[in-house]
Amino acid sequence: MSDRQQPEIPLLGGTANRGQVVRIANTVRRPQRRTSPATHALLRHLADIGFDGSPRFIGIDSQHREVLSYIPGTAVTPPHPDWALTDEALISVAELLRAYHQAVDTFNPTPYAWPSSPPEPFKGELISHNDPNLDNVVFRAGKAVALIDFDLASPGCRLWDIACAARLWAPLRPDCYINDVRRGRALDRFRLFVDSCGLVEADRLRVVDAVAQNHNWCYDIVRNSAARGHLAFSEYWTAGATERADRTYQWYLRKRTSLAGRTRLIEQV
Repeated sequence: MSDRQQPEIPLLGGTANRGQVVRIANTVRRPQRRTSPATHALLRHLADIGFDGSPRFIGIDSQHREVLSYIPGTAVTPPHPDWALTDEALISVAELLRAYHQAVDTFNPTPYAWPSSPPEPFKGELISHNDPNLDNVVFRAGKAVALIDFDLASPGCRLWDIACAARLWAPLRPDCYINDVRRGRALDRFRLFVDSCGLVEADRLRVVDAVAQNHNWCYDIVRNSAARGHLAFSEYWTAGATERADRTYQWYLRKRTSLAGRTRLIEQV
């Protein structure tokens, strides 16, 4: 059966490409971007070294969409299932990020044009994913097995991905914005995530600043996209995102000492 005869099944999740990502048989079709050649080179590298935690780049279809392999499993989309909010799931996300960073460490990004990099000093170490949101992680049997949606991947660093994932998965925000079993456990889960990522002491001292800067960087992407007329981002931005962003940043400032305290290595007696 040809692609034109196969049904297109919309895939949920994400904002930038909402309604434009579909599954056809065992492939995923997504819109291309100006920086797609860089993403395709990254995915080819990950495939070449045998990293199983990312899609495979297959080619371009007749509608000029990129064709990726479909990764069996479940991405975490609202309403978030209970199994995705467990400490075990959180640890598996940290382990997946560690595996990705190890796999991408040997990739040479210099021949390609990338999306905007994180701010100094969080760029240039390797190609960070930059968007390990809940709906960009595929799970099987309650364990994170793959990252998807590499649209924002660019020259960044390990710590930037860790800060972003901790911010979204702990999650690091006021309790009034947490309406599930993670409420009241943000600091404990932050500590668990940092430990599971294996951060060295120097990076533990930097991760709280990285979280705050990542918060602002990500919301700048949303704000700028909304200003350019992107419908989905505009809807998100006008649905209370400004207040949520401001209140959460103030929460980081108030909790800075507590957050920093949770990152310290426990001294061995």
